[in-house]
Amino acid sequence: MCGRFGFFELKYFIEQLRQLDLPFEEDADFHFTPGYNIAPASRIAILKGNNNSNVFANASWGLVPHWSEHLPKVRPINARAESIAVKPYFRHALNRNHCLVPASGFYEWKESPGGKKLPWYVHRADNEPMAFAGLWESWTLAENASETLLTCTIITTTANREMSAIHKRMPVILEPDTWRTWLESANQDNRSLLVTPEDGILDLYPVSTKINNPRYIRKDCIERVNDQTG
Repeated sequence: MCGRFGFFELKYFIEQLRQLDLPFEEDADFHFTPGYNIAPASRIAILKGNNNSNVFANASWGLVPHWSEHLPKVRPINARAESIAVKPYFRHALNRNHCLVPASGFYEWKESPGGKKLPWYVHRADNEPMAFAGLWESWTLAENASETLLTCTIITTTANREMSAIHKRMPVILEPDTWRTWLESANQDNRSLLVTPEDGILDLYPVSTKINNPRYIRKDCIERVNDQTG
């Protein structure tokens, strides 16, 4: 799963897009603030594919399907790659609305011998920004058509070698040469991208239990620690 992550490298992510000749633009209201401890329901940066154009936008992390009559209390932050094609909640977005969720790294909690779950930070071993496979939806309040909420979810899969020591699940991390394909939602070949990332692409290390508090957002969230008591 992926329940907390960080993204503070928009400049470098944009450089990758330009190196790939992957066109993009920014939504008129797009705003980026570096985040070191991004929690569910936060407004995050996504690159959404939409009618052959790619747009940076801010989306609420937690998917709301377009057909929902009311704003649900439970909004999935993750969607399992193995079942999204058959679940009505995700099917529309899978067929039409793909996005990249850029990330510098993510957090996962490992159970210690004493039973306490302790946080680890996971990032690419090459220190490049990540791109998670995501889905987005645009939901409109029935009583007020002018109020539209953009939401998203991160697709997860089974853990690779590095992650399996901590958790059974992990985000689908797309390699840069597949970003264009994933954003083309009409391209059926992109379903084959929703697989476990290759072994060896990740590095991970323990971090402070301060990040257990989603309101703790300082830069030291990602600092390696030897003592996870604080």
